This record gives sequence, C-alpha cells and structure tokens, in this order.
Amino acid sequence: PATPLSVAIATAKMAATEAEDQHAASEVLRGLARHLNCLNEDNKTTRKRAIEAIKKETVDKGLSGGVLQEVFAALLKPLLKCLSDPMERCRETTIATITEFIRCVPKPEESLPYLVPCLAQRFGEKEIVEPAEELRLSAMELLSLTVEVCGRHLAPYLNEVINILQRTIVDPFPDVKRESCKCTVNFAKCVPDHFHMQAESLVKPLMQTIAHQHSRVRVSVIEATGAVIQHGSGKNTDDVLSHLAQRLFDDSPQVRKAVTAVVGDWLLHLRDRYSYFHKLIPLLLSSISDEIPEIRLLAADLWRQAGLQWEKENEDDIKDKMDFLLTPPPHFPQGVERPGLGCRELVVRNLGRLVPAISHDVTDWLVPTRLRTSQLLSVLLLHAEDHSTQHLQPLLATLYRACTDTERDVVSNCLAAAKLLGTFVPPPVFLKLLLEHVTAPHSPSHPWAPLMVLAAVLGGCPRPLLKPHLQQIASTLAQPEVCQEYHQVVYLEQLLACVDALLLQCESDCGGVSLQLLQVLLITLCSASSSRPQALESVQFLCKVQGLASATELYRQHMGLLLDWLSASVNAWSSYSPQRLQLHIIVVQSGPVIGEFLSQLMPLLHNCLQPQKDPEMRMSVFTMLAKLLLDANNTLDSQGHFREESEKFLSDTLLPNLVWQAGRTAAAGRTAALSCLFALLHGGAVSPGQLLCVEEKLTLQVLSALEEDSRMSRLLACRSLSAMLRLIGTSLHHEALNKIYPELLKRLDDSSEEVRSAALQTLGLWLSSLTKDYDPERCSPHLQLVFQQLILYLDDPDGSVQQQTLEILKLGSSVHPGLLQREVEAARDKQRSPLYCDQLLQHIRSLPAQTAAGCPD
Repeated sequence: PATPLSVAIATAKMAATEAEDQHAASEVLRGLARHLNCLNEDNKTTRKRAIEAIKKETVDKGLSGGVLQEVFAALLKPLLKCLSDPMERCRETTIATITEFIRCVPKPEESLPYLVPCLAQRFGEKEIVEPAEELRLSAMELLSLTVEVCGRHLAPYLNEVINILQRTIVDPFPDVKRESCKCTVNFAKCVPDHFHMQAESLVKPLMQTIAHQHSRVRVSVIEATGAVIQHGSGKNTDDVLSHLAQRLFDDSPQVRKAVTAVVGDWLLHLRDRYSYFHKLIPLLLSSISDEIPEIRLLAADLWRQAGLQWEKENEDDIKDKMDFLLTPPPHFPQGVERPGLGCRELVVRNLGRLVPAISHDVTDWLVPTRLRTSQLLSVLLLHAEDHSTQHLQPLLATLYRACTDTERDVVSNCLAAAKLLGTFVPPPVFLKLLLEHVTAPHSPSHPWAPLMVLAAVLGGCPRPLLKPHLQQIASTLAQPEVCQEYHQVVYLEQLLACVDALLLQCESDCGGVSLQLLQVLLITLCSASSSRPQALESVQFLCKVQGLASATELYRQHMGLLLDWLSASVNAWSSYSPQRLQLHIIVVQSGPVIGEFLSQLMPLLHNCLQPQKDPEMRMSVFTMLAKLLLDANNTLDSQGHFREESEKFLSDTLLPNLVWQAGRTAAAGRTAALSCLFALLHGGAVSPGQLLCVEEKLTLQVLSALEEDSRMSRLLACRSLSAMLRLIGTSLHHEALNKIYPELLKRLDDSSEEVRSAALQTLGLWLSSLTKDYDPERCSPHLQLVFQQLILYLDDPDGSVQQQTLEILKLGSSVHPGLLQREVEAARDKQRSPLYCDQLLQHIRSLPAQTAAGCPD
C-alpha cells in the first residue's frame, strides 16, 4: 500500500514533469510561431514550407508524449484548416502530421471534438470534396487509427463517423473502400453499446459494394457486413443474406472463405441467431462441399462448434438423446463421419423450412445455384437421417425435378441424396410413394425420373430390409404400363438401373423374382439398340446371382412361363407389338432350349402366322423361323421333336401363307413364307414321308410362286423345288413330275441370271428324279419338249448358261438317249451350237451298250 509520503513524492514528480513539458512545449511553439503565421499566406509554396517545417519540428523531432500533447492541442485547429488548402501537397502533409500526432500523443481523445467534425465535413458529405484518391485513403487511415487508439471515446461522435463510413464505403477508389470496411469492423467493436443505433445505415452502402470487381474489396465488405450485423439491431439480417449467398458462388476462394467465416461467426455469436438458423445453416453447410480443402475444413470446424454450443445451450431438452442415441444407425454409410448430435438436431429442427427452399433452388436458372443446392441436399439428408421420412413427399418431388437437369453433376449429387433416403427411410414408406409414381409418372415429358430415383434409393437400402419387398418391386417393374409403355432410351436405361440395383443389393435373394426381372430385361433388349449391351450384361448378372452357368439355363428355368406370358396377348399382336420382338429374343437366345418347349411354341406360332394377321408381323416371324430352321438341330429340333410337328406346320401354317393375294405387302409376306419353307426343306427338319403327305398342295403353291413379280420369291421357289426333288423326287409319280418341268422351262428366260441358274439346276434334279418307273416311251413328248428347250440354250449369250445346259443334257442322255440323239442331230443340221452338239453326240455314243440301246445306228 502507498504511504502518504510516497504519494506526495509521486505527485511532486508529476507536477515537475508537467511543468517541464509545458516549458518545453512553449519553447517549441515559440519556434513555430512564424510558421503558423505563414499558414495564412497566399503563396502556396510558403504554406507548404510552413507545414513541412511544423512537421519537422514536432513529430519528426522525437519529442516526448507530454510535450507533443501540449503542442498538438495548440496546433490542431490551424492544421485542420489546412485540410481545405487548395494545394494537394499541403493537404497531404497536414494529414500525415495529424496522423503522427494521433499515433504519438498519450491522450488522442482530447482532439476528437475538433478532429471528427472536421473529417466529417471533409469526407462525409454526399459529394466528394477531396478530389485526390490518395488523400482520401490517407484520411481513412487517419480515421482508422483514431478509432483504434480512442476506442469508446468515439461514442459521442457516432453520427459523424457513420456518415464518413457511408460515403467512403462506396468511394470510387478500391483501397478507400477496403480501409473503410476495416474501420467499420473496428468501430463496431469499439462502441458496441452505441453502434447498433446507426448500424442499419451502413447496410445499403455495403450491399452496393459487395459485388465489386476486386476480390479483396469483396472480402473486406463481407467482413464489415459480418461486424455490422453482429453488432447491429438484427433487423437487416434478411437484407444481407441473399447477397452473402451469391458470394458463395464467387470465383475467388478468399471471398467464399470470408463468407464461411462470417456465417459461422453468426451461428455462434449472433444475438438473435435462433431466429435465423434456417437461413444460416444452408449457407455454412454449402461450404462443406467447396472445392477448396481449406474452406471445407473451416466450414466443418465452425459447424462442429455451432453444434457443440447448441448442445450446451439445450442440454436439458436433449438429455435423453445424449445418453442413448450416440451410437450410429446400423446401416450408416461406411467411410462417412457421423455429424454430432447438436449438428443433427439443428438440421432436424429446421428441415421443414429448408426443404421448400431446396426444392425452389434446385430448379434455378443458374447452373452454380443448382449444383450447390444439390450438394447441400445430400449434406442435409446425412444429418437428418430417419427424420427425413416425414418430409419424403416433397423430397421425392424435388429429386424428380433435379434428375431431369442437363448438368451431370447436379443429377449425380441428387442420386447420392436419393441413396441416403434409401439408407435411412424404411422401405415400406418409400416404396408406397415411389412405386405409385413409377406406375403413374407425374411428368409426361420425363416419365423416367421416378425410375432413376427408385434405382438410387434401392442402391442405398440395406439387403435385410429390402428382401421382404422384392416381390412387390419386381412385380411393379414387370407391369406393362411400366416396362412397355415408354420406349425412350433414357427410360429403358433407368429400368435397367432398377434391375441392376436389385441384383447388386440382394444377389441370391433375387431368385424368387427371377422371372419378373427377366421379363423386364427382355423388354429392354427388344426396345432400344443402345441399351442392349447393358441389358445383356444384366442377363448374365441375373444368371450369376442364381448360380446358373449360362443364359441358356436361365431360359430353361423360365421358358414355359415366358411362352405362356406371350401367348396371353398373341391375339392382339401387330407389327408394332413389342411381344413380337420378345419372342424373337427368347427363341434365338435360348438356343437348344426352345426345342424342349415345342408344345407351347407351335400353337403360339400358328396363332400369330394366320393369313389374316398383320402382314409385317408375319414377315418378321417367318424370317426368324427361317434362321432357326437352317440350324434346326441346334434350335427347334434339338430334342428331335420338331419332325412330329413339321407336317402340321407345313399344312396349317406355311401353305395358307403361300396362297396368292393382291398387293405388294401380300407379296412380301409370301416371300417371307417361301424363305421359311426353303429353310425347312434345306435344314432337314421335315422327313420325306411327311413331305409326301402335303406334296400335291405344296407343289401347286410353289409352282405358282415361280410367276411372282419378286425376283427373290422366284429364286426361293426354284430352290424350294430343288430341295423337294432332293427329298422326294424319286418317290413322285410321273404325272406329278410332268407338272413341274413346264414352269421351270419358263424360268429359263427369267430376267434374273440367278433365277435362270437356279431353274437350270432344278431341271437337272428333275431329270435325276426320273427313275425306272418313269416310262420314257410313254412320256417321250414331255422329254422331247424338255430336250428341245434345253438345246436352244446351248446358244445362250451367257457362257455359264451354255455350260450348265450341256451338263444337264448329258444327265438327260441316260433317260432317253435315242430321243436326245435325234434332237441333237436335228439341231446340228440347223447349225445350232455345232460344237456343243458334237460333244453331246460323242457323249451319247460313249454310253454303255444297255443305255445306248435306244440310239439309232
């Protein structure tokens, strides 16, 4: 404790020091008297020298603080007058001198009654009084220094300082703006009890400057905004939030970092923060997904602090949760840190207000807004966990719209959010809504959106929870209005995604719904070529999860039900029916398995190949059958049972489709039927005995087809006759044989060289079919006509035709050599192909004696 003696000594020392300071100050002022007088001179050079001399003799001389205090009190008014000096150099030196005085004097607050009003008059007016940018900057640095050293003593001058800041924040010079923002922050902290009364007036100039082209200015404005709102009345928070939200999309990381820091500080310290949680939370959580790691870490740290602070402030309300709900849910996403209880509660209690805002912004016209909103949605759902169930309807509607976005990143983020819904929401709840939307989409232009969301939700749902609902999901996907109503590529891709999600999540459990999934895959395979590779992979995946060796085994497992499924709608098939393509895929991909189910397949084929059915549909089925019949042993006849059905197939299905009808479409249908007939005969799927049973009717239709306008029909008819003659030619009666050759002779003059060649080949087979039962003498008129017509073509312009005809005539020489010799000699006498005639005669004479017995000498 101080004794009376020590107090007296200290007082005496202070008095002595003051006396010394006053004496020293009076000496300094006496030396400055002339310079002070020169400040009023008209000559600007004189004034400049006077100000510089004052500065040199005072602040530059290293005087003590007490002396400078006395000198500053005497010089302040003359110096303040110099702030209006016409000469820029004088004003510059004056500001520098005052700044040094404020920095050095022990009681700078004594200058405030004169300094602040003067600065307000000079720099706080609506119009810019000081023209020099550098001097406005120096003046703001002077004000910042004054705020720093005077602190709460500036409270009486609140209006003047606010006026200055209002003008300088919008100053054209960027450095002035930055210094003004810095001064604003310091001023708000120095006089917090008074600042709130005028803080509102700074919001407008700050918001006018927040989008300045210089990033450093934007950073300063954001920091100043944080201080103004923090120490303000709280009425203007809504006015600045939209501006801060826009700065989250700023190209400058420093700007985004400043916004993150300000919003985090508000969440922690804003007096009325509970009223603004629903607006501040999305701003801070958006920064958790920022591309800059530093910003992400800052946002995560501030959010963690906010959650812990909320826990402490509401400990009584969440005591039970703090004791019992600290363990993560059983299926929480792996590799993801679970947010703290306070953070989760903050989101849950504000989710009802956040979801409508998310739904609105996810369709914003600006891509960055949609991208940030989609990222935020995932963060919110991770915090909400199972509490998102009560907001499922609006969340699904939001995801449907977001999935139609043209930006892939937006879609990807929303699918990640949908996956979280699958993780946290019970399957009975989300399936009730999702399956209804899949069956009846709300958007006709984007019917695939519910499927896309469903695939993502299924991908996040745990296997044990999803297993009881597999039948319901698969049955819905297999409904005609779901899998057959739309044919857009993107729709089919999402349908496949749903199947793949089920297979991936449930694996072997999908055995019970294998049929429905295969039906969906079949429909996808026949709808869009671009999705077929993916669909084929899904078929293989379906085999794998069931432990089947190949797709053939999968088709064997379900072939009976698949054929019943197709047969149920066969009466309504047309060229546009997807079932037609589904049948094609089933019979082609199943390979030899289809031969095991002929009892179901043949009635189906008979039904859809009736002549009155759609012509294009019949053509497609006939073409498919032709391919199968060419390899019948590995397809339809793999079990050797097709021969039992072939006669009925010929008589009841093929022959009715060969009957002539007018029109090009009907002609095309007959061509397809002929191709199927040729494949049947050529592939060996019909026995000679079965063919003989329908020979008369079949021959009649095939001979009629030789007169078709279509080149391909005529060619197929020739080849079919060839195949018939190979099979049953030697078993035919001579009357049946004699009905064939006249139509073939007509085809020797066909416009198509290919048809002519086929006709010649068939005539050769016809001659080979003449067995010993064929009486050449009795049928000599027929043979004579054949020989005469063939000899004519020895003069054909086409050398290949000549050679082929020669070989056929040589073959005919074994039937009736004498008749052929007479016809050849007659032709030689008429000078027709003497070379070929000589070759024929020579060939006939070289025949064995018993064969040449009928030849004339």
